[in-house]
Amino acid sequence: MAHIKRGTVSRRKHNKLLQQVKGYRGTKNSLIKDAHEAVLHAGEYAFHGRKLRKRNMRRAWITRINGALDEMGHSYSTFINNMNKKDIKIDRKILAQLVTSDPETFKTITNKVFGK
Repeated sequence: MAHIKRGTVSRRKHNKLLQQVKGYRGTKNSLIKDAHEAVLHAGEYAFHGRKLRKRNMRRAWITRINGALDEMGHSYSTFINNMNKKDIKIDRKILAQLVTSDPETFKTITNKVFGK
């Protein structure tokens, strides 16, 4: 069996890994096994964080819409229910943008939804 030298391959892999963990605390930024585990955990946290961001944005939109509807004397749940009944297809993101940027348009949509 031939002797295989793989020092350069390992070194390249290790350097790539250590580049990813720059700035991590303790031995996570210098020891290969610890660094590898830290990268795996960081990937899981990043994946979960991307899902949480979507969830949090939707909550923020709903809060904005609800705040504007409270000022008009309506509730969020009846507003969404009436929108569905009247087949008005505007998503929460756009409604939240209208609340902040163009309140008159939002008021017009609200009047249409509640039949005024």
